Amino acid sequence: MSESNNFNDKVIAEFRANEGKVGGPFEGAPLLLLQTTGAKSGQQRISPLVYLADDDRIVIFGSNAGRPRHSAWYHNILANPSVTIEIGTDKYDATASVVTGEERERLWKAQVAVAPYFADYQAKTDREIPVIVLERTG
Repeated sequence: MSESNNFNDKVIAEFRANEGKVGGPFEGAPLLLLQTTGAKSGQQRISPLVYLADDDRIVIFGSNAGRPRHSAWYHNILANPSVTIEIGTDKYDATASVVTGEERERLWKAQVAVAPYFADYQAKTDREIPVIVLERTG
């Protein structure tokens, strides 16, 4: 098991044990669990992610902490945009879509305003960090 998976597994367990609240680097941040279907494996994958609420939509960001490559979960939603999200004790199905243009810029600026470290992530990488909207379907 990789170090990243071990870290994520601990965050996921803490999230579920404490109704969505966790400590460590995510303490106080709005956190969700994103369940995707592996693009290659077809297996279910869960990723803890910081999110932004935008009216009745949830917005996530493919920052991968500023690494040069996109996160695996991002490739998964491109292959299969049907996802399940958990926020606190609420769990529901959603559809993921990548936003671009003015909508992306508006949401990105809103995220940087509440979590300035996202600007640091963008500064670390040459790729544009994807902005993804999750809309409830179930």
